[in-house]
Amino acid sequence: MTKELEIEFKNMLTQSEYEGLLAHFGCKAGEAETQQNYYFDTPDFQLKEKKCALRIRRKGEAFECTLKTPAPEGNYEITDSLPSIQAWEMIDGKSFHSPEVEAALAGLQVDPAKLHMIGKLTTHRTELEIEGGLLVLDHSEYGEKEDFEVEFEVAEAVAGKARFLSLLQSHAIPVRPADKKIARFMAAAKEQAARKTEAD
Repeated sequence: MTKELEIEFKNMLTQSEYEGLLAHFGCKAGEAETQQNYYFDTPDFQLKEKKCALRIRRKGEAFECTLKTPAPEGNYEITDSLPSIQAWEMIDGKSFHSPEVEAALAGLQVDPAKLHMIGKLTTHRTELEIEGGLLVLDHSEYGEKEDFEVEFEVAEAVAGKARFLSLLQSHAIPVRPADKKIARFMAAAKEQAARKTEAD
């Protein structure tokens, strides 16, 4: 189990901006690491109401369960590594067993037995250590949509924000606030459901 304070700044990108940043740092889209994110909530979205997010992330054959909760600056992240069998049982809704995450859910008064997997998002991620923090370039696919974003993970908020804004400015990238991936996924799912209803 790990518990960390996550301070990050995010900005949406166009595909050309994403590809431009990859090229600037000497990277290629085909070299990105692919990971699957499986998101969870209760039927009445108790976690969303508390501004929290819960996911299981798969990278290769490694799985981890992470609960994000709001912090004064950024988010707290509580993460448990999971055996693959246990992770798939959680994804399939057969059980939910992630010790430290469960303890944190109890503190939020959210019953793990009521959790279910609400959807999957695939991200192709490139991570780069640069001056001031960790730069992350993401190409995400979910439902019928895809998007591109840049994240900058830092240890200190004020200096990190200044460095991030300077990076955007130096590449002529407009400031475009980015919602969390789970929020973008949920918005896309609602749009798709609405279109299906209209078609019916």
